Amino acid sequence: MADLLISTLTQGLIYALISFGVYITYSILDFPDLGVDGTFPLGAAVTAILLVKGVNPYLTLPISLAVGALAGFVTGFIHVRLRVRNLLAGIITMTALFSINLVIVNGSNLTVERAVDTIFTAAPTVAVLGGMSLLWRKLVVSLLLVIVVKLVLDTYFKTKSGLLLRAVGDNATLVTSLAKDKGSVKIQGLVLSNALVALAGCIVCHEQRSFSATMGTGQLVYGLAAVIIGISLMNFYTGTGMARGLRGFHPLRWLGSPQGTTAVIVGSFLYKACIQAALSLGLPANMMKLITAVLFLLVLVVSGQKGEEIIHA
Repeated sequence: MADLLISTLTQGLIYALISFGVYITYSILDFPDLGVDGTFPLGAAVTAILLVKGVNPYLTLPISLAVGALAGFVTGFIHVRLRVRNLLAGIITMTALFSINLVIVNGSNLTVERAVDTIFTAAPTVAVLGGMSLLWRKLVVSLLLVIVVKLVLDTYFKTKSGLLLRAVGDNATLVTSLAKDKGSVKIQGLVLSNALVALAGCIVCHEQRSFSATMGTGQLVYGLAAVIIGISLMNFYTGTGMARGLRGFHPLRWLGSPQGTTAVIVGSFLYKACIQAALSLGLPANMMKLITAVLFLLVLVVSGQKGEEIIHA
């Protein structure tokens, strides 16, 4: 039972990176980026082939960030410069990436042998966390990565560039009045979002030691559900006076600002726990995508949202 809990926490942390990316596109940019389902396996494909070829496992992290950023740039360029609708731009990128991922690994699947080191088994990690089992090392390393990404995002959102990014989804006219190109700001947001999604794919590859061409299917749904759950809980907590009743103790504020990134992490944990609970009840693993879709629908209905309300939350 303890191992299952640790594994669920680890998965929730890793997939929180996808939720960060979806939070940027949907809640901040108001951009339905379907390219996420292609960028996630892109990060995993690049990581798998690099590990097999003996590249330092830690180098796969920045490389995955870079290729994900490139994918986001392509989506943004198609939408902003070629004037293709945002939904179609994401579909075009996702479709193209499916073939690109197959070319990268020269097949639809690739397994990383146990003898190959990952970020969880490499010598520096073992030296620092040598007293822990592999299961605990995965949890600690994933936690550290998510905390670093969260703090970087929180800091970035407070900068001039981050404020412009937050403004372009709310009021693009305001951004233009500040003599800034709203199209460039959108591209910048898509680059950041897809870089994080590809990083998530990279870490999943390290954790599972495998790549599959279909592993990106449903990742957008997961990210959206985590965002909606997290933001709904945040709005409920801050809007009911509960924080005042606890004499100023406000976990969301204590964990950092802006609250959005913290809420996304909480949502990722809860959604992954719901999926794991459904599987633990005996539902077959090949029904996981159906379970994910049904849970997402329930989240929308229970939260009283139909999708639009999460924009600019």
